[in-house]
Amino acid sequence: MIHKIRTKNLPHNPGVTGWNAILPEDSSPHILTEHMNADWLIIGGGFAGLSAARRLSQLAPDSRIVVVEAGRIGDGPAGRNSGFMIDLPHVLSSEDYAGDSSDDLLQMTMNRRAIAFALDAADEYGLDSEIISQSGKVNGAATSKGVAHNLAYADHLDNLAETYEILDARHMKELSGSDYYKQGLYTPGTTMLHPAAYVRGLRDGFRHKVSIFENSPVISMTRTGADWQAKTPDGTITAPQIILAVNGHAQSFGFFKRRLMHIFLYASMTRALNSDEVRKLGGNPRWGITPSDPVGSTIRRISGRSGDRIIIRNQASYVSSMEVPDRVATAKRKHHERSFAARFERMSGIEMEHSWGGKLCLSLNDVPAFGPIEDGITAACCQNGLGTARGTLSGIVAADLVTGNLQDNHQSLERMLSYPEPRKLPIEPFATIGANLTIKYREWRAGKEV
Repeated sequence: MIHKIRTKNLPHNPGVTGWNAILPEDSSPHILTEHMNADWLIIGGGFAGLSAARRLSQLAPDSRIVVVEAGRIGDGPAGRNSGFMIDLPHVLSSEDYAGDSSDDLLQMTMNRRAIAFALDAADEYGLDSEIISQSGKVNGAATSKGVAHNLAYADHLDNLAETYEILDARHMKELSGSDYYKQGLYTPGTTMLHPAAYVRGLRDGFRHKVSIFENSPVISMTRTGADWQAKTPDGTITAPQIILAVNGHAQSFGFFKRRLMHIFLYASMTRALNSDEVRKLGGNPRWGITPSDPVGSTIRRISGRSGDRIIIRNQASYVSSMEVPDRVATAKRKHHERSFAARFERMSGIEMEHSWGGKLCLSLNDVPAFGPIEDGITAACCQNGLGTARGTLSGIVAADLVTGNLQDNHQSLERMLSYPEPRKLPIEPFATIGANLTIKYREWRAGKEV
């Protein structure tokens, strides 16, 4: 048993996420400045950590639940993604997202449990359709190869008896205002999020049940009898049970060494379009397009209180240190500007207002880092690039596990506990060189999909 854990790295997220920047100014953070006891301590305030907190508040309503987050809620990876909570198979390492059919049915059931949980939270906390909406998404194909990927994925969905619709080029233009796409594959079950607003909404929604501290990174954990004492710069929390919901930063706590890959993805958001530009663009006011090739460009259009804007995400890099300077996110803006110009040729003069990067955590064998890792510590980490759905599910199931709730949706728990350990990575520098060469080759091969 480990008796002392010191964290080696604190999270750094390059650039200011546009999702946060367009929200009203946040309230002042509650910073841990005292010594306190809890029944449950959750480290990490992303999708997994906040979902675990909400689930614990349902299962053990009289218990003392504490969440500590190193930064601000919504400023970490949870508030930096594209906001697609996907119910269907979506394997990023594949050619067309198709997974193993034998496992897909159960995974879809698990994803849909996560979506139902998120929609229920939205209803309870009064989060409107600008923040979360089960409106579906489209796989957009810009090339013949992309069309082939979509059709192969459609065959996979046929085998799963899932509903979808093939959109031709005309329908894609009616949706997006762009004639860039040859075809699209629409699936109705995806829930679209304003990711930063959603996690803020969770935080504010259950604050009366859960103590939440921000700007309070855990710098060490010490075993004291039957409890763990977690130390932050200005306080401590003593608890018998910890849920570690820090995704790839589990390695910073000494767990899953050389087993987790840290991929940075970069995005930019336009300034708000004026009324003439909105009219010129055409299309629907809100939509989401994932690329038919998993390494292509993800595109979203949003509208409402923050104006009409388009978000573009592409370009990736593997960084073993988990640290990328802010200037890298700004430099990636040029790629996003080119992708925007290619898709919206008539929309010249639209500046990218915000550019940022966000971490996702992958394992070589596409499994989570989940379950008991020390006496009193349960991991809910490594969502393999699908943090909105899988992170939510991971938090729910972790709460079920630590409370001994083995009755509700026991299949999810059994499946999460049945995964093998994440496979070990090659030694450095071969892991970094190999991963980045693979990323660049796949981006080159994707062509116009990027």
